[in-house]
Amino acid sequence: MNDILVGKSDQEVWLHAKYANRHGLIAGATGTGKSVSLMVLAEGFSKLGVPVFLADVKGDLAGLAQAGAMNDKLKSRIDRLGIDWTAGANPVVFWDIYGKLGHPVRATISEMGPHLLGRLLELNDTQQGVLEVVFRAADDEGLLILDLKDLRAMLNFASDNAKIISKQYGLISTSSLAAIQRSLLSLEQSGADHFFGEPALELADFMRQDMSGRGIINILAADQLILKPKLYSTFLLWMLSELFENLPEAGDLEKPKLVFFFDEAHLLFDDAPPALIQRIEQVVRLIRSKAVGVYFCSQNPDDVPQTVLGQLGNRLQHALRAFTPRDQKAVRAAAETFPPNPKVDVVAAITQLGVGEALVTTLQDRGIPLPVQQTLIASPGCRIGTITDEERATIRSRSPFSGKYDTLADRESAFEKLAARTEATASEQPSTEALPSKTAPKPSGGGFMDKLSGMLFGTGRRQGMIEAMAKSAARNAGSQMSRSIMRGVLGGIFKGR
Repeated sequence: MNDILVGKSDQEVWLHAKYANRHGLIAGATGTGKSVSLMVLAEGFSKLGVPVFLADVKGDLAGLAQAGAMNDKLKSRIDRLGIDWTAGANPVVFWDIYGKLGHPVRATISEMGPHLLGRLLELNDTQQGVLEVVFRAADDEGLLILDLKDLRAMLNFASDNAKIISKQYGLISTSSLAAIQRSLLSLEQSGADHFFGEPALELADFMRQDMSGRGIINILAADQLILKPKLYSTFLLWMLSELFENLPEAGDLEKPKLVFFFDEAHLLFDDAPPALIQRIEQVVRLIRSKAVGVYFCSQNPDDVPQTVLGQLGNRLQHALRAFTPRDQKAVRAAAETFPPNPKVDVVAAITQLGVGEALVTTLQDRGIPLPVQQTLIASPGCRIGTITDEERATIRSRSPFSGKYDTLADRESAFEKLAARTEATASEQPSTEALPSKTAPKPSGGGFMDKLSGMLFGTGRRQGMIEAMAKSAARNAGSQMSRSIMRGVLGGIFKGR
């Protein structure tokens, strides 16, 4: 059966894998049980053989890699649910942009492209246009931009050749190039240099199963990455875009090829320009046909724009705190998005849900939404909580990617090629060192004979009398010769007449 048990109300609530690519939302205030709901879904997809990617912002999702243990609190919950529970670990691969808590995750500058990179650098429209010109010039020159030093070399190249590039691609100014350089420095200081480079991540490695057919759960350690919100959101958006552009059309399958959980989803949309939000909406709407499900996790449904929220068919709404008028408005707005159920007062229930409870609606047969259910969320078989450094090291040692991504590679790219060009150009230039002059005057002590010599023979700054007389005689002789020649020529002409 391709279904995941989400929890139980007066009936069991299931998420059907066939409609998992209709995307979803897990929302609720801090401490209401969002992480456990996420773990229930991730574990359920893994058991169905569906690979999962998720970002671990607080470090507690790493417990998916270890089996849970029975205790009084868990036993009470299992008894309330009336379901069978079995402890079990899940197949997990750890990733980390900084390479400390998992395999390094890298992408090249060229793969990210100027649009996402411009957002990461927080460029204005003019600077964004200049960056696009730099990328185009690099393509035409056959220069690979793989890491930050390559991009910096291309910006210097564009600055040195601004007039030529402006004539061919459009006006670029050195002030805009300088502004991009400054933003690049700030990005580098934030640690982004760990992300850009090779070997670049192959997204196919996120879409694997283990030997038993379980889907691999890929966990990105994001406790440090989340401190750089722009880098965090841009990285996840890049992943979504790469999946969208590279995966073939698959249509509606019995289960998705990959499920992608986007925690702290509000970071994706904060300060995002309308064009970017439109792009996200397009990816979310169309990536369904690539058999990829996207699940946003956030504290409030209002964190997700309405145009995107309307694409999310499976929803788990944990408690919201209505302490302020804005919170009360958010509660009412969230309640309006659920299919009605006469047995549930959604507005009242949202503020009264206990920890581990949620209002749930999922798509059923023929894509019909389930009327909202006040649901006690099921318990995963894995550990709910963090793991030790020793446990993480053991899991990393068993990873199939141990030798693939851990060593940084640096092949010839824009930086090396432009440096070679500069060196070759410098070696072809003639030497500009001053050669000793044959007519340079000898150092003098300033006596009478030196002054007389200067008058007769000249100094480095003026002619001497002898040189002046010689030039005058030469001019006179030349003039006399020229007049003699002209007279002879003219005389011959007139005699002929």
